[in-house]
Amino acid sequence: VQLQASGGGLVQPGDSLRLSCAASGGAFRRHAVAWFRQTPGMERTFVAAINRSGGRVYDSDSVKARFAISMGSAWNTVYLQMNSLRPEDTAVYYCAAGSSVIASNVASRTAYAHWGLGTQVTVSS
Repeated sequence: VQLQASGGGLVQPGDSLRLSCAASGGAFRRHAVAWFRQTPGMERTFVAAINRSGGRVYDSDSVKARFAISMGSAWNTVYLQMNSLRPEDTAVYYCAAGSSVIASNVASRTAYAHWGLGTQVTVSS
């Protein structure tokens, strides 16, 4: 599975963005798909994930209240709708897919074998 993330940009606090993660070569099939983010000098951290059954996991209540992960009808694109963006949301956002993701490892980078190049999100006034 090859992944392509897009949709990042420069926005002001309170604005919204929708990130897309497209799977080339077909659908995600049995994969769970997640979004991670990374700021310079920091580790890449989990944001949200979705599985084939539509189950969703979010990093925190704050993220859950503002972000929504969803899957396109053909199961070949995953979206991350980000609302009420804050400066601390500034990061490079990566999408990832894994076929062995379970509840206990859903937030772990090592659970995901396939990664796309990141898309930069900058929230600044």
